[in-house]
Amino acid sequence: MRAIWKGAISFGLVTIPVKLYSATEQKDVTFHQVHREDGGRIRYKRVCTIDGEEVAYADIAKGYELATGEIVVLTDEDFEDLPLTTSRRIDVLQFAPAEQIDPIYFAKSYYLEPDGQGGKPYVLLRTALESSGQVAVVKVALRQRESLATLRVRDGVFVLETMLWPDEIRTPDFGFLEEDIDVRPQELKMAESLITTMEADFDPTEYHDTYREALQQVIEAKVAGKEVIAPAGGEEEAGPAVDLMAALRASVEAAKRERGEPAKPKKAASAAASSGKDEKEEAEKASRKRKSRKSA
Repeated sequence: MRAIWKGAISFGLVTIPVKLYSATEQKDVTFHQVHREDGGRIRYKRVCTIDGEEVAYADIAKGYELATGEIVVLTDEDFEDLPLTTSRRIDVLQFAPAEQIDPIYFAKSYYLEPDGQGGKPYVLLRTALESSGQVAVVKVALRQRESLATLRVRDGVFVLETMLWPDEIRTPDFGFLEEDIDVRPQELKMAESLITTMEADFDPTEYHDTYREALQQVIEAKVAGKEVIAPAGGEEEAGPAVDLMAALRASVEAAKRERGEPAKPKKAASAAASSGKDEKEEAEKASRKRKSRKSA
């Protein structure tokens, strides 16, 4: 790994020099835009929309568009006076329980390695933070952007997780939240049973990107000059459930089979009919209650 930033953790009067590394990388099959006939790469020119001339990179500035359509041009001198920290510090603001921070705030993860003589204070803060069971809330400036972040320990290394600001989190505004949707106790019990049946310790190594693997196989087949054959045996996508209880019950049985558990024996036809009759009567009662409320 290559360090992308050097700075220091500022913790009270203690300064810990560190190097910062990207903790994650996006695994994807990348493509270039090419000419279909000869495979030539497609290039783009930076062209001014007013005079139609190509513009050199050195002559390009940042512009902010107003509601009127007018453009405010900002120069490098304008940015120099902004209160963005240039001290390359990770300032510890407070310590808080990790469960108080909603994961929706997290943006990107970085590893921190002690730099120079920072080994001892690094290990000291790491040990103290692990013992406290909390995370450090910090402020840091990376790539011309100031962010809140958290410091936590993973596998003996500090992980810096940059965060979004509160006004960057959208508020869900969906119509169904205002609707009075009834959930029957039997449906809730069956859904809880499905969750219990599918409970397991999370092991990320059990999952993989099947789309990327299939795409890589297509590319390898193209290189080898072989005929590309569509994979067979794919599971059919389930359509929308007509009977919610039946779909939940079938899901529970399928989950049990996948885990090697014996399926629950089917009840006699009369019992099933009785159950269906009871559900129908409950639905009719609920319908009558809704109509009486509307008439009132």
